[in-house]
Amino acid sequence: MPKVRATAIITVACLVAVLVTGCTRLVDGRAVSIYDDPFKVAGLPTTDGPNGPRPGVPDSSLTATNGDGSAEDALALNAIDDIQTYWRAEFGREFENGDFKPVEKLISWSARAPRAEALEFCKETTYQLVNAAYCRLDNSIGWDRKVLLPAMTDTFGKMAVVMVLAHEYGHAVQTMAKLVGAKDPVIVKEQQADCFAGAFMRSVAEGKSKHFTINTSDGLNNVLAATVAIRDSDPDDPESVHGSAFERVTAVQIGFTDGPKGCKRIDMDEINQRRGNLPKDFRNDERRGEYPITKDNLVELSKALAALLPTAPAPAYDYSGANLSCSNGVATEPVSYCPAKNTIGTDIPALAQRGASNWDVDDPLPVKVTGDYNGYIVFISRYTLAVQQNHGQQLVGPKAGLRAACLSGVVTGKLALPGRPVSQGDIGLAAGDLDEAVSGLLTDGLAASDAKGQTVPSGFSRVDAFRAGVLNGENTCMSRYS
Repeated sequence: MPKVRATAIITVACLVAVLVTGCTRLVDGRAVSIYDDPFKVAGLPTTDGPNGPRPGVPDSSLTATNGDGSAEDALALNAIDDIQTYWRAEFGREFENGDFKPVEKLISWSARAPRAEALEFCKETTYQLVNAAYCRLDNSIGWDRKVLLPAMTDTFGKMAVVMVLAHEYGHAVQTMAKLVGAKDPVIVKEQQADCFAGAFMRSVAEGKSKHFTINTSDGLNNVLAATVAIRDSDPDDPESVHGSAFERVTAVQIGFTDGPKGCKRIDMDEINQRRGNLPKDFRNDERRGEYPITKDNLVELSKALAALLPTAPAPAYDYSGANLSCSNGVATEPVSYCPAKNTIGTDIPALAQRGASNWDVDDPLPVKVTGDYNGYIVFISRYTLAVQQNHGQQLVGPKAGLRAACLSGVVTGKLALPGRPVSQGDIGLAAGDLDEAVSGLLTDGLAASDAKGQTVPSGFSRVDAFRAGVLNGENTCMSRYS
């Protein structure tokens, strides 16, 4: 979170509301929002059952060039088989030229193999190639079975491998459907592929996959965490073409919620509309978005909160600790809100520890994206409980927690707006802050918790609420989670 002066150069643009279709169902002739039940995930029940390969199901008959019969290759081939089955059924329904043609060639390699044993994949050597990819030149998909797939499995579980391959198959689908061409920006192709992967993962969650199953709590959380880990971590790198974690998770959620039809709407205009004023790089920010959590910076943030999401009576602030001896609340370390006292209590050292960055160049797949905003967002979320109390809303229960996440998103979006005077808080939003917030929402969800620190088990729902606030504003939060 940089000082507000560092964000004043951001190009002015309207943060246009993104209206997602497909958000209602008909029950007995009555339109019911998929958000009516906070324990559902985009309309599906929140489940905590099996997650991963189905036991006792024979492996796919598909084969891969240069495969070694390993468990990693079997996992990949089973995934490709189920993904192809899904698109064989869906392609004709979604695209006018509904002639589905499966990917023609599958290739497996070892990134640890000596140079003499390397293959050529998409006119590139597989020597030390730690990747999975779709090649438009020959309609093929390839993967590294020795480094990438085991790393994904060890860190996020086997369904993360399925998600990666669903993304790559998404590229094959967009090519078949002629949705993109050579001149289309790479970010559009990548966001569409993320979205198509999300659409497939919903079919798995619905029990329609032969080889795999996924629950909509920890299982889906881990898949989204993997998406966060393989984000573009450095927006200033010209090779950053996949999108930030916030953008990638958004695309996956569009596909999971709306299906392939939502993915077809993703183009550069739609992406720019979503981006609005959100910071896209670290230009003029020497600290690259990381500002320590101190009392002075929290005071500046409290000024920004009063300006961006005003409420009366405004809460008081106690920086001596999170235990406020509250008659109608509990301590939610490292930041608590006491409704009876209308006070926010903060354990600054503990919050600073939460907001410390442990970025490691040698850790390509971090389980959690850490940084200052992972702490600041919790402070913001406790302020939103004061806002809810002044609206006469319940502060305990799943909808209170989701409103907290959503309203925190509202503040987050507004922190990116240029032109705010320093008197209204000398603090702003930096590139990377949204990714830190999303990662925290997926891992522990404290920023999406109620006054007792309780949150819904679905990280998908927590992030979806935050995203709605960032993109759509306060009215959406209050109506969606009423």
